[in-house]
Amino acid sequence: MRTKEDVINQGPCVVVAGGGTAGHIEPALALADAVMRARPDARVVALGTQRGLEGRIVPARGYQLEMIPPVPMPRKPTMDLLKLPLNVRRAIKQTRAVLDRVGADVVVGFGGYVALPAYLAARGRTPIVVHEANARAGLANKVGARYAAKVAAAVPDSGLNNAEVIGIPLRASISELDRQALRDEARQFFGLHPHAPTLLVFGGSQGAGSINNAVAPLASEFARAGIGVLHAHGPKHSLAVQQIPGAPPYVPVSYLERMDLAYAAADAVLCRSGAMTVAEVSAVGLPAVYVPLPIGNGEQAFNCRPVVTAGGAIMIPDAELNPEKVKETLLPLLTNPRRLGAMGAAAQSTGHGSAADVLAKMVLDVVGK
Repeated sequence: MRTKEDVINQGPCVVVAGGGTAGHIEPALALADAVMRARPDARVVALGTQRGLEGRIVPARGYQLEMIPPVPMPRKPTMDLLKLPLNVRRAIKQTRAVLDRVGADVVVGFGGYVALPAYLAARGRTPIVVHEANARAGLANKVGARYAAKVAAAVPDSGLNNAEVIGIPLRASISELDRQALRDEARQFFGLHPHAPTLLVFGGSQGAGSINNAVAPLASEFARAGIGVLHAHGPKHSLAVQQIPGAPPYVPVSYLERMDLAYAAADAVLCRSGAMTVAEVSAVGLPAVYVPLPIGNGEQAFNCRPVVTAGGAIMIPDAELNPEKVKETLLPLLTNPRRLGAMGAAAQSTGHGSAADVLAKMVLDVVGK
């Protein structure tokens, strides 16, 4: 725990709780970057668990990572449900010890099983700020919002009372991306045709089997139409695609380390509609065909609905996704530059490129008070 002298000589300590999936981690790290831009004397500490992606992502971005026990919420009455109170108490105790040791001045939660123990450990001791990325708030953020000094949300009607709508914090490499300026470099980086209309396909960090199966069989159709494809199929999947000599290539990759270059290379996107994905694709002004993941309470469909309503995207239910549907939807789109431009502008009009800086100011204001 910090002494009074430490508090005087150091900037604020901001603890972010957003582990588990990239959809929770990336907004937390985008906020961390924005806090450091606003207050270079600040310290940012991330909370995480051994089971999430944060063990790889957070240290690589240069931030301190403190591990705490996860508190997953069982969806069905099982033995795990009976163990829940004990697991919660243990997680709160260990998380509270971390907050004391690092001298937390504020806890910023982004939902999920890392945020819940952080909220409960900070309650009544350390100010809390909650950010909800999804169109429908999850249980952790509903709990955190009850004790929060400030609540922010990506979209209206998230289910959190008095939430300020600010969008989703995005890393600067995305929010400030100039697709046109990077286009040649991006096409060369991935081995794509320098001028052909190009489709970017991905299904999250692990890929999506239904998307892979609907798109890969169309490789020759895309090639004959003069369309290139960059397809991230996921590390657990593989693709065998037919290449046509002299036609724009179909480039399969397991994972996209450089999403900024992937967006810069593309003219349209076919992907899932996680909240983070929708925010990024809209911010960079790409037309999209969204295929919501059919799980949970249907939040992925809610995530992309505002962009679809604005004319910046098309939504295809996962159950209706097949090669014929992809062909009839994407081939006419990718060969119509005017429609691509109109959809891209409509998508970008729904974005919030400054959300990270807005949330950083909100967080630092809470510390100041």
